Amino acid sequence: MTRVAAIDCGTNSIRLLVADADPRTGELVDLDRRMTIVRLGQGVDRTGRLAPEALERTFAACREYAEAVKEHGAEHLRFVATSASRDADNRDDFVRGVLDILGVEPEVITGDQEAEFSFTGATKELTGRTDLHRPFLVVDIGGGSTEFVVGDDHVRAARSVDVGCVRMTERHLVRDGAVTDPPTEEQIAAMRADIEAALDHAEETVPLREARTLVGLAGSVTTVSAIAQDLPEYDSGAIHHSRVSRARVREITEWLLRSTRAERAAVPSMHQGRVDVIGAGALVLLSIMERTGAEEVVVSEHDILDGIAHFTAREVR
Repeated sequence: MTRVAAIDCGTNSIRLLVADADPRTGELVDLDRRMTIVRLGQGVDRTGRLAPEALERTFAACREYAEAVKEHGAEHLRFVATSASRDADNRDDFVRGVLDILGVEPEVITGDQEAEFSFTGATKELTGRTDLHRPFLVVDIGGGSTEFVVGDDHVRAARSVDVGCVRMTERHLVRDGAVTDPPTEEQIAAMRADIEAALDHAEETVPLREARTLVGLAGSVTTVSAIAQDLPEYDSGAIHHSRVSRARVREITEWLLRSTRAERAAVPSMHQGRVDVIGAGALVLLSIMERTGAEEVVVSEHDILDGIAHFTAREVR
């Protein structure tokens, strides 16, 4: 076993996994898993730049994670950055800051790489399950982008599109610097049209409707599952590999889009950093289910972060 650390820095959150990994099989034993909402992608869709305050929030989390990596004695650290840092004109500021704090340069990966990591992390545990039919469609709904991957044991086709919960919220639901509370029908319709256009784009290369099992990743999907189960608090064990029907996803999405901020914030399983963006994220999930005809989504807590750790362990081998 070798001890690896993986950091996934997305548009809305930054996450750390420290695990003991078997280089031969890629099997992981978690030692530390944590998440911080930093909103690195704040305003990127509008300005094309990472905001100074967003960078500082991210660097503060990196300092905390650096202590955890040192405390656990991880032998190998890999830092992967996704949508927001791909899009930003000043991403060199981000790269320098991470290098100074953690001693590694962040890999600003492509959407295709992101998709491969997500697929591996999400499906490794599902191999051999007789109750889940293949091929899988793995959808990773992030803050700035959504990755679509179809595959069996390996990736067959993948596409990343610029539709995520933060990007859709900032593009369609913000007026005069604040999220509309609640959004208007016109705003929702415009957001839905944007999502549908992105699905058209994804279908050019990924056979979305051929999949037999839909696997949903990331905070928007896990939060919908928590709401569907009426959990008294966020419970990863209850959420991991839970199943949520399309009808229930529709019901939750409609409620989120007509609720006020205070009503959403009162949901006990809701991370406060998701209150403003969860409606958009749920609509992305619902739109995917309606497009593919999926009757349910299998929710996974294991995703790109686990995929990064798996690939890091393989490289050690």
